[in-house]
Amino acid sequence: MFIGRERELTSLKEFYDRDGIGMTVIYGRRRIGKSTLIAEFVRDKKNIFYTATKVGKARNLALFSRQVTDLFMPGVENISFHTTEAVFDFIDKNIGNDKVVLVIDELPYWAERDEALLSIMQKYIDTVWNDKNLKIILCGSALSFMEKKVLSEKSPLFGRRDSQIRLEAFDYLDAAKFVPDYSCEDKAVCYGITGGVARYLSMIDPSKSIDENIVRLFFRTDGYLYDETRNLLTQEFTDIAIVNNIIEQIASGENTLNTIAGKIGEKEPTVLYSLDKLINVGLVEKKKCITDEKNKKKTQYVLKDYMFKFWYEFIPKATSVIEMGQGELYYQKAVKPVLHSFMGAVFEDMCKYYTLKQGITGEYGCFLTSVGSWWGTENITDENGNIRAQSADIDVVAISEIDKKAVIGECKFKNEKIDKGIYETLIRRGKLIAAKYKVSKYIFFSLSGYTDWFKDLKDEDVLLLTLDSLYE
Repeated sequence: MFIGRERELTSLKEFYDRDGIGMTVIYGRRRIGKSTLIAEFVRDKKNIFYTATKVGKARNLALFSRQVTDLFMPGVENISFHTTEAVFDFIDKNIGNDKVVLVIDELPYWAERDEALLSIMQKYIDTVWNDKNLKIILCGSALSFMEKKVLSEKSPLFGRRDSQIRLEAFDYLDAAKFVPDYSCEDKAVCYGITGGVARYLSMIDPSKSIDENIVRLFFRTDGYLYDETRNLLTQEFTDIAIVNNIIEQIASGENTLNTIAGKIGEKEPTVLYSLDKLINVGLVEKKKCITDEKNKKKTQYVLKDYMFKFWYEFIPKATSVIEMGQGELYYQKAVKPVLHSFMGAVFEDMCKYYTLKQGITGEYGCFLTSVGSWWGTENITDENGNIRAQSADIDVVAISEIDKKAVIGECKFKNEKIDKGIYETLIRRGKLIAAKYKVSKYIFFSLSGYTDWFKDLKDEDVLLLTLDSLYE
């Protein structure tokens, strides 16, 4: 069953419905669901769907040629083409008045070994195929290659594309469609351990409990996600040791360049080079303080992929136990009791998404256009009148640049109820950003609800939400 991606399918339909030659580019990190999306789109269409591999120029040409001849001359064998131009000419001679979709998936594997491929394609789009109903989809997982070699001004194909789609992980609402009968809490945990990545979500068995799925996927030696991080890093990087050390540090909470470099004993330029590559493949992102984005000192590196965060937090310490066949016991004793703690950052991201989604429609009395977090320092006066500085943060800060207003929020994925103290802290910290934006709403997001103190609170600017609110 195909789930989600309505906007992307609409975009591809609009692309397909326009007559004439056309090209679109689809790119995104591995396992995100690019090939599945394209397969769903071309399911009822005449198509050539070729997935390139790391086999060199000649072999890719031979395998591509076979896909082409299978469409136009099914059953005919031993037709060979010695050049890319020859097989492109064959397409031209056989396409006639039909509308055909030409898909080259994992394009970088072929184009990196055949420097002329993109230039040849550009020539055929401009001259030979320009009167044909040929819809070309170029797809790739190597983000830097797709952006620099296919989409940039320096690319031979620049100016030829009709559209492009950078495919991202599912949001928490679409991720929930994979497990429709789960409770809201289990849907959230499912989103957290998979990061919304399509391949990982597809591995979840909705007929089994979330605990059973986690054990089966992570805490058994034959589990799909038990070795997934190593497999993915091996496919993407040559300097595995450094990359692995960097991810370990970020997963443990170290998030600045100098701290990471110091912890792993490498020079900052070396670490920065690997961090840039991790960002390019979609595993790490730069997090900036939303009201101070130009301040480089307020830049943090965080794991974008929550499956990686889960893996690095729990699996390395459990390897010996898992290999002895006792992974389920380890999960029950060492992981499940702290699962709510792991979910804290995931829940914050869910709440940010919810706040922006509601705010775009003017739900909070202003037009919100961006959302993030804030962190800095605040001055606290103690009982004796002494002032001391302490670090402070606000989980959710959504901004309306048009109205110069902000909506701020606090998120708690815990078994304890939110109390008066948490309320007072958020109200106090709201004043720290009041110089730039007027705070129009204070939103609390709680897994376990609120104490009785809130029953007497009469404040229209305060919203009390639960996890269920996010799924309504």
